[in-house]
Amino acid sequence: GWNRVIVEKPFGRDDVTSKALSDHLAGLFEEEQLYRIDHYLGKEMVQNLMTIRFGNKILSSTWNRENIACVLITFKEPFGTQGRGGYFDEFGIIRDVMQNHLLQILSLVAMEKPCSCHPDDIRDEKVKVLKCIKPLELSDMVLGQYVGNPAGSTAEEQSGYLDDPTVSKTSNTPTYAMAVIQINNERWQGVPFILRCGKALNERKAEVRIQYQDVPGDIFEGNSKRNELVIRVQPGEALYFKMMTKSPGITFDIEETELDLTYEHRYKHSVLPDAYERLILDVFCGSQMHFVRSDELREAWRIFTPILHKIEHERIPPIPYPYGSRGPTEADRKCVENNFIYSASYKWHGNKADASHL
Repeated sequence: GWNRVIVEKPFGRDDVTSKALSDHLAGLFEEEQLYRIDHYLGKEMVQNLMTIRFGNKILSSTWNRENIACVLITFKEPFGTQGRGGYFDEFGIIRDVMQNHLLQILSLVAMEKPCSCHPDDIRDEKVKVLKCIKPLELSDMVLGQYVGNPAGSTAEEQSGYLDDPTVSKTSNTPTYAMAVIQINNERWQGVPFILRCGKALNERKAEVRIQYQDVPGDIFEGNSKRNELVIRVQPGEALYFKMMTKSPGITFDIEETELDLTYEHRYKHSVLPDAYERLILDVFCGSQMHFVRSDELREAWRIFTPILHKIEHERIPPIPYPYGSRGPTEADRKCVENNFIYSASYKWHGNKADASHL
């Protein structure tokens, strides 16, 4: 027979506790028997990232610092802790979402092409790109904590994080975090990777937004906007490419439009399995492609442990933001400072989600 052990996050609280857990498991099982599960690696569009990148010449040839201005990876939830604050307060949004889900997505977006689709070849490349990232500093971050919105329509929306009876009234645990990550290698040097995640925001959304550089030698009087490749993870899986085109009619005006692959339209008869269903099937099949290896985990904690300790030991105060907002306004400024240009004129109509609510 065989043993396959599924380990669910959190994989420790920092590099020391994670190493202790890994060492303990290593004394009981071989690495090939361990399946550290991050359910985001089971989501359709996250699993699609490798095919999008390495199966399309038009994209693979532009996937570099010469063409891409910045990469924005977003996770937004429209609800707060809802009585789970005691658990959440122990870990916070960085440990809960950023250090695992978002960093895994970053590694798939940024890694070099593996020599095959063998799980270890893929994970080798993910580890290589993570090793090119320095530990985060406070200047790389924006931290927030939601407060009640007096204009909210429900009691929950009018309540802040500290109003949760399971949370200490003096808690400085962030419910929102933005991190600007620089990858020090030939492909990505100078391209900011902006990770942002939060609770009690204006919508539910998880996506990757690849923003290309401005077209040099503009002849359209500043009306041309940047191209963007948007990979919508949830809700409503989609892949669309924002581009400029002439407006229909007799004028020579230009407008933003998109090349759209919305799954509910193109694959409306397909049934997409739940992320955990995919991953548990992978365990039965013995495939570790979509599971986290011990050295990946070690590099992730190396990047985040110093800033987590600084926040906790120095009690760095988070910036208040209203329930149902986009988060701290400082985060928007941080995006602008790191070469992300928000085009408020554009609205995507691929599904009920509105891409103007960045």
